[in-house]
Amino acid sequence: MSDHSDVPVAAHEPPYYVAVFTSVRREGDAGYGETSDRMEELVKEIPGYLGMDHARTPGGLAITVGYFRDEAAIKEWGAHAEHRTAQRRGRSDWYERYSLHIAKVERSQGFERAGD
Repeated sequence: MSDHSDVPVAAHEPPYYVAVFTSVRREGDAGYGETSDRMEELVKEIPGYLGMDHARTPGGLAITVGYFRDEAAIKEWGAHAEHRTAQRRGRSDWYERYSLHIAKVERSQGFERAGD
């Protein structure tokens, strides 16, 4: 996996929801990078959005976990017009396969090593 030591991995106050998007991309960019950046900007405007984490393996498997205060926030994001357009583009141009899992988090904890 990539080194994401500069990316915070937060433990949020439960309960909250996660949207876990796991994907394998096709070859080429075809505008993916710009659209991905735009989606990251837009989702921050959704009331109840808490943050996200990303990971990618050298073999091309990518996992994005979006954190949301409630299920209504996830539904609002899923129905956002520009996000819907990106979803269609993902199926036609960018992904070999993907899965989306929505879950309610009832317990959450974190650890951060203090500076040595």
